[in-house]
Amino acid sequence: MADDSGDLLSRFTPKNTVERDQGGDRGLGPLSVLFLALLLMTSTSVGLVAVGSEEASAQSGFSSGDVELDVFAPENTFTPGQTSELTLEVANSGEINSGSSPESTDTTTTARNVRVAVDAEDAPISVETGEKPVGNIGAGAHSDVPIEIDVPEDAEPGEYEIEVELEYRHTSRVFDVGGTQGDRSHTVTREIDIIIDDAPRFDLTELNTTAQIDGSGTLTAEIENVGSQRADDITVDLTASSQQIDFGGGTTESASVGSLATGATATIDYDVTFGASASQRGYPINATVSYEDPNGISGIDTQPTLDVTPMAEQTFRFDSIDSTLRVGEDGDLTGTLTNTGPVPTDSVVVRYADDSSNIIPVEETAAIGTLEAGESASFRMPIEVGTEAEAGPKLLDFDVRYRDRDRDQQTYGDLDALAEVAPERDRFDIEILNRTLEAGGSRSIEIAVTSNLDETATDVEARLFADDPLDTGDTDTGYTQSLDSSETATMTFELTSTGSATPGSTYPISVDIRYDDADGDSQLSDTYRVPIDVIESEDGGLPLPVVLVGLLIAGTGVLVWYRRRQANSDVDR
Repeated sequence: MADDSGDLLSRFTPKNTVERDQGGDRGLGPLSVLFLALLLMTSTSVGLVAVGSEEASAQSGFSSGDVELDVFAPENTFTPGQTSELTLEVANSGEINSGSSPESTDTTTTARNVRVAVDAEDAPISVETGEKPVGNIGAGAHSDVPIEIDVPEDAEPGEYEIEVELEYRHTSRVFDVGGTQGDRSHTVTREIDIIIDDAPRFDLTELNTTAQIDGSGTLTAEIENVGSQRADDITVDLTASSQQIDFGGGTTESASVGSLATGATATIDYDVTFGASASQRGYPINATVSYEDPNGISGIDTQPTLDVTPMAEQTFRFDSIDSTLRVGEDGDLTGTLTNTGPVPTDSVVVRYADDSSNIIPVEETAAIGTLEAGESASFRMPIEVGTEAEAGPKLLDFDVRYRDRDRDQQTYGDLDALAEVAPERDRFDIEILNRTLEAGGSRSIEIAVTSNLDETATDVEARLFADDPLDTGDTDTGYTQSLDSSETATMTFELTSTGSATPGSTYPISVDIRYDDADGDSQLSDTYRVPIDVIESEDGGLPLPVVLVGLLIAGTGVLVWYRRRQANSDVDR
């Protein structure tokens, strides 16, 4: 039989000098060890005792085992200027010394209540995670322990050792009869290596944009090479997670920087559009920097998520809207446009955007120019109102077109103007100052033309029309060079009454007026009908109808007398 005295002795002798007993069953004392040594000195007796002990151990279900904890760091390379996660893999390579009962051997090879603490005093990092409980780790098993570390910007690249302290509890012997022995707490220290990378690193500063809600603009970012090496062929990709951000047709856009030496910076511009449903808040943007180091090796540096906030939507306001619109006439819509911000605007134009068939702009736009935020400017828009339009208040649609700070053309379309449309009226008042005309006579008549227009009419020409028994003479037109609003001009015409006019009767004459409006456009008024009273001639003669009847009667009498005389002559023959 083999001599197991060495194994037996080793079970009572501490194996790992870095382990520290922290309580529990201390096992056999010095006297027991001395007793065992005396037993080993006797040849025959010792063998019998050993065989008896082994048989007793097998009969009593005695088991023993060891725990061996190791620590590994599969991913141990870190970048300065970042908070990272160091994942420690704690593995138990413990073994069974004796025993066959699975339950007992599991107990003697399991590290219980494992706790992990990291000491990084010799490395240029700070450990943000304190002592961390892991639980139980059986033989052949491992557990991942995430530890948060912070690597400062100024951390020197290189390889560093950090210490990992493991505390656990272990039961080394188990008897089916008699319970356990050697249940103690242990503390072991392991060392792992971490690497502070010296590859190019980048810092992408806060993103800014000139783009407004429902508008386009420029998104600007500043990138700095904060690493210890030059970087070449740099490309910065920005990706937005919101559909309210559009980088020219998508949510991702790239920009090329070229090369950056250590400590060098560059400004990157992207074209961006924010949707009409966007709000004035921060939208997350993810950034990825691709590059090549001085050795031509490609690398990627993922930046922390940044936010970009659009500017408030550009707005405008109408103030002091006034209207001279009237059914059947041209008029003006005037008012004040105010830039309610938030930014200055250039090339501002007020545009008529209504689709009414009876209210038609003579000019569709009114140019204003530059408007600073909070600044106001007046505008005038000439508008024609058709004869089929109804009088009353009208809500007309307008929009404002302008160029933003990037000279991109934008449109603001939420503007309404409440315009009052007055009822239809005569453009001119026509009054005959002397409306009587002798039957069968001619005379000059005077007509007063008064302008009802809200503008000055120029090149004003009035024309007279008459029907039988009235007729116009050689002067059937009147003219004045200009006629202001409410101004009256008197024009003289010639009018003739034929012999068929009946004294005491009233006959109409017609007048229309052609003129140029304030825009230089030729206009023709409606036709105005005014009355003419025919009176008896002042020379005492009979009225023409009476004279004609008398001549007819006289002629008839002469004819009768002539025929009778002719008849008598025939009888005498």
